[in-house]
Amino acid sequence: MGQVVRFKQGHRKPKRRPPGGRQSRSFPWLPLLLAIACGAGALYLSWQRRETTSASGFFTLCRSGGDTDCVVDGDTFRYGANIIRVEDIDTPETHRAQCASELALGNRATFRFQALLNNGPFEIVHDGGRDTDSYGRQLRLVERDGQSLGAVLVAEGLARPWTGQRRSWCD
Repeated sequence: MGQVVRFKQGHRKPKRRPPGGRQSRSFPWLPLLLAIACGAGALYLSWQRRETTSASGFFTLCRSGGDTDCVVDGDTFRYGANIIRVEDIDTPETHRAQCASELALGNRATFRFQALLNNGPFEIVHDGGRDTDSYGRQLRLVERDGQSLGAVLVAEGLARPWTGQRRSWCD
C-alpha cells in the first residue's frame, strides 16, 4: 500500500456573531408555524364570511316565473325576489325529467321540500363559497336548528349530496 499522508488541521476561525450578540439559528419548524397561522387565518376569514338570513313563510308550488315564496323543485325555491338553489344536494328533475321514475322521485322531493320549508322558521346560509350558479340562482344552504334541510332529503332517499356535477337518476 501507499504512504499514509496526514493532513494538519488548521486553526479554525471563531464564528462571527451577528450584531446584538445573539447567534443566529436555523428554524426548520418555521414554515410549519407559518402554514398553521395561514390556515387559521383562512378559517377565521371564512367563518366571518358566513352570512345567515332568518326566513319563514308559507311556501306554495311555483306556477309561473312571477311567484314568490314557492318551491320550484326539490332543490330550488323562490323567497321574495330571490331564486335560491340548495347548494349541498342534487334532486331529480321535474321539468326536464329523463324518465318516469325520475319524474316520480322529483315530485316526491319537491313536495317534501315544500313541507320542510313550511315546518317553521329556517336559515338561509351563504358560507362564503360561490354566490350564484350558471343560471343566476343564489347558492345557499338551508338549515333549521343547525341541520341542513338538504341532508334531511338525502337521508330520506329523495336527494343525493352535490358532487359538482349532475348524474342521471334513471336506471
